[in-house]
Amino acid sequence: MYMPSLGWRWLLAVILLISLSGCQTSPPVDTASSRDYRPYFPTPDVQDPTTAALQLLYQQHYLWHGTPYRIGGNNQSGIDCSGFVQVTYRDVFGIDLPRRTDQQVHVGRQITKSELQPGDLIFFREGRHVGIYLENRKFLHASTRRGVIISSLDNSYWSQRFWRAVQIRDHGYTTSAYQP
Repeated sequence: MYMPSLGWRWLLAVILLISLSGCQTSPPVDTASSRDYRPYFPTPDVQDPTTAALQLLYQQHYLWHGTPYRIGGNNQSGIDCSGFVQVTYRDVFGIDLPRRTDQQVHVGRQITKSELQPGDLIFFREGRHVGIYLENRKFLHASTRRGVIISSLDNSYWSQRFWRAVQIRDHGYTTSAYQP
């Protein structure tokens, strides 16, 4: 029976330890079951509709954070900006929005930056990119480079490309008047 030398045993032990310690810090494996998993988030129990909408949007960020950008994508293996807005409005607010940014920009009423409330849509570069306003000049979107993230309107890239903001209305629903 062949027995590895002490040097080989040492090397195998080190490789095993490194691989086991790597399991603790590596991202989860992207399998069908991990993509379908949704942690339980209770409906926000708050009286203020703006706070309730904001909490739901942060929960959506938690669920989708880091999902890679993929043009035409509509799931957690890859999603584009308008797809993310469509999925978020459907899952968070129960509102069906059109799929494309050029359609989404016409769904609500145009508002100014100073009127932005959690859930309002913000459009960039003449409607070529869309995100969802959170608070404090921050917005949630699917970035082409970093996937689903939160960015700042104060960032020089985004501030130079801001185009317009839209408040969505659907069957009496207004993002700034969300009823949990």
